[in-house]
Amino acid sequence: MAQGKYSRVDGRKSSSYCSTISIVVFVAFCLVGIWTLMSSIVPTQNSDLTSEEAVNQVVTENGSRQFDSSGGLPEDSTKEDSNTINDQNIIKRESGNVAEENQEEVVTKESSDNEQTGLGERQGDNESDLVEGEKKINTDESEDGPKQVDEVLSKTVENDAAENNMEIQEKNQGSDELLPAGAQSEILNETNTLNGAWSTQAIESENEKESQQSSITKDHSDCRWKLCNVTAGPDYIPCLDNWQAIRKLPSMSHYEHRERHCPEEAPTCVVPLPKGYRQPIKWPESRGKIWYYNVPHTKLAVVKGHQNWVKISGEYLTFPGGGTQFINGALHYIDFIQKSLPAIAWGKRSRVILDVGCGVASFGGFLFERDVLAMSFAPKDEHEAQVQFALERGIPAISSVMGTKRLTFPSGVFDVVHCARCRVPWHNEGGKLLLELNRVLRPGGYFVWSATPVYRKNPEDSGIWKAMSELTKSMCWGLVVIGEDKLDGVKAAIYRKPTSNECYEKRPQNVPPICKESDDPNAAWNVPMEACMHKVPINASERGSRWPEQWPRRLEKAPYWFNSQVGVYGKGALEDFTADYKHWKNVVSKSYLNGMGIGWSSVRNVMDMRAVYGGFAAALKDLKVWVMNVVPIDSPDTLPIIYERGLFGIYHDWCESFNTYPRSYDLLHADYLFSSLKRRG
Repeated sequence: MAQGKYSRVDGRKSSSYCSTISIVVFVAFCLVGIWTLMSSIVPTQNSDLTSEEAVNQVVTENGSRQFDSSGGLPEDSTKEDSNTINDQNIIKRESGNVAEENQEEVVTKESSDNEQTGLGERQGDNESDLVEGEKKINTDESEDGPKQVDEVLSKTVENDAAENNMEIQEKNQGSDELLPAGAQSEILNETNTLNGAWSTQAIESENEKESQQSSITKDHSDCRWKLCNVTAGPDYIPCLDNWQAIRKLPSMSHYEHRERHCPEEAPTCVVPLPKGYRQPIKWPESRGKIWYYNVPHTKLAVVKGHQNWVKISGEYLTFPGGGTQFINGALHYIDFIQKSLPAIAWGKRSRVILDVGCGVASFGGFLFERDVLAMSFAPKDEHEAQVQFALERGIPAISSVMGTKRLTFPSGVFDVVHCARCRVPWHNEGGKLLLELNRVLRPGGYFVWSATPVYRKNPEDSGIWKAMSELTKSMCWGLVVIGEDKLDGVKAAIYRKPTSNECYEKRPQNVPPICKESDDPNAAWNVPMEACMHKVPINASERGSRWPEQWPRRLEKAPYWFNSQVGVYGKGALEDFTADYKHWKNVVSKSYLNGMGIGWSSVRNVMDMRAVYGGFAAALKDLKVWVMNVVPIDSPDTLPIIYERGLFGIYHDWCESFNTYPRSYDLLHADYLFSSLKRRG
């Protein structure tokens, strides 16, 4: 009984055991099937262990297609060590590879063809997906996930910066091959300036009414460069053609409508070319004729043709070289002035002059024959394109007016100021406009006035002559000579500015008054004119107390007064000046004149947009070019040094448009200009 009982129990145990095995096998097959089905639909949870391999594969394949070399990627950074990988290393290495891959994408976009560029973009998208996947997995797996991701991103930024530096260096090395040996160190030698103790024009002009706010920070990626839709058409000058502002002026009696009125927001449109525009005629032929369709204006030819200003000759506009006061040619008139006053010594003592109301600037154009630079200016008025004619001829000129604000030049920089029928009422309002000429005229310099009041005896001219005689006497200007040109039938009165304050102190009346001590004569940017005179510098170390060296010695010699301060580059003043001149002579001779592809025979009008000491212009002295040296208002005020060297220039704010017509310059030179503007933003 007992055995039977136990036998039945053993049988039940055996049957139960077999059933259990069958169930386990069945469940196992089901799990295998489910696993197989799931693996065909979604990736496994262990995909993070293979993501590095995927990235490395992309890097290797695409890198081999796009580059001959690894592009600076270390070989071991693209290999997988499966025996030592842990999760943190996977994240760091994979992120590093993604960063490096992004660098390759950047280079690909710049240097590869369209097919390669498209590949780089797809590759970047894939990598972005991988990075997002990593962030999600790491966040789920550990509480330290965000910290790890931050660490990865930080290292990625560092890798990006390193790669960018590497690419920039490689590009610079590649571009160096285009230029002659020895020039690179000069070009790459940064000529950035330090304001330090130097005053800037913006500081000197602290009384200006309009604040000079920069809009450089505006995102220009959305700008659409359309053609300017303005009434001025191809002659559009934003700060002189702002009719919205001009119409709101309370008065125009002092030529306020001819002054600068810049739009609140700088235009982002392109000025179109005139129909039929052609490459300008080369100098010196351009002095005598220009293409008609380049400046298609005929009014001056009709109004001033009898005075030999300009004539229409088929497809050309021709310039016989005459003017209102020198119908028989400017060169004859220039020699007449020196004959009247030999001490004026064109091209030696007198090197830089200001020509007021210049017309088509034939006077300045022919002064080149006497080695003289003339800064010519006239307003954009009813005489249509007089300044535009001058620039198209290859003659220096700017659009400006003697209105309510100071001219944008330092004090005491012009050797001679000239006015031939310039239509300026010098004697009005206490002589305010003539006092502005007194500000910019060098002590001991000459004012040449050849206008009808000098030689005509009608009531109007006689009255003007009397008023001018009284005014110039009260200003202590000495009338040196009245010369007569019998050929042209005109006369010229030549005055001289005093070199001391003795006459000022002996005047019976303080009229015109002496300016206040606080009035800075060099402040010239957007500063209202004042009817006063500044005292003449008499200290031997002051600028203006002595006449500069004769030309051309003054070009290379540092000014006598520039020796007791630190230069703009941080060295001693004389060392700074000498090093700058040497630098630009080397750059121009070794690279700019050779190897850069500039056809200098077609270059006449040049602008140095950030001139510092004028070293670039000085290095171009022997070429048939002239250089407009611009000193930005937020840069060290070095413009007086430029004039002292026998060069010329102007102050300007590069957040606004320049007072010149479109197409005025053949070459623009901008040494570290845009980086300084970016810092202003």
